Amino acid sequence: MRLRYELLGCALHGHALVGTDAATVRAQDAQLVREDADGLRWHRCLRCDAWEPRAAPTTPTRDTPPGPDEIEVPLRGRPLRDRYVLRLIALDRTLHVVGLGLLGTAVLLFAAYRESWGPTAGQIVGILQASLGGPVGHGGPTLLTEVERAFAVPSATLYWLALALLAYAALEAVEAVGLWYARRWAEYLTFVATTVLLAPELWELSHGPTPTKIAALVVNIAVIVYLLVAKRLFGVRGGGRAEEAERAHDTGWPAVERTGPGVDRLTSR
Repeated sequence: MRLRYELLGCALHGHALVGTDAATVRAQDAQLVREDADGLRWHRCLRCDAWEPRAAPTTPTRDTPPGPDEIEVPLRGRPLRDRYVLRLIALDRTLHVVGLGLLGTAVLLFAAYRESWGPTAGQIVGILQASLGGPVGHGGPTLLTEVERAFAVPSATLYWLALALLAYAALEAVEAVGLWYARRWAEYLTFVATTVLLAPELWELSHGPTPTKIAALVVNIAVIVYLLVAKRLFGVRGGGRAEEAERAHDTGWPAVERTGPGVDRLTSR
């Protein structure tokens, strides 16, 4: 069963009805609203094409329903699908921004204050190891050894690492904003950035696969395939021109008129 994003949109925002405040309904308004023999009006949702019954307004604010040139048709069809998918990717990138931002900030603070934190950190790790019955390492380096290694890293290296993490967070933030507003350049930026980062992800996976690493890899591959195939990047499946033609086909009043019932098929309810 094909998922209809129009139904999801109407579930979240309600039906997109017009002419609910009109005093009279004309024959040429049959694509938008119809009136049965009992005076009950049926309004067509411009998003999902469902018909909703409503009584005629007791205090109308206009004479007739608006014409096609007065109506702002909501997104429907493939453009609506793309909005939801792109915004889902944008939310994923937002999570990355938060995680990378916190990690970069932590590294920056560690580099700036580690000299004063050193004795305290050693004491905390020593207490932790003692409470657990000995060195925490399971035959390998102990937790205290790992902490000592972290404190031995040169300050310049830590600052460069913090800068790289924060720069990556900024890149992900730009991607998230661009994808949220469905900008074409953001799709290319996300595709390139995600593809480049597949190599280190695969390297990490080869040195110790975990459910989190596998899930992250699967999500990134899905994003790459979607952007390349569904969004027709780099000329795939006709490229940008085919993308624009597809969007135009499912946008505006022509899409509403094409999917609606004919005016000559008025029914009595």
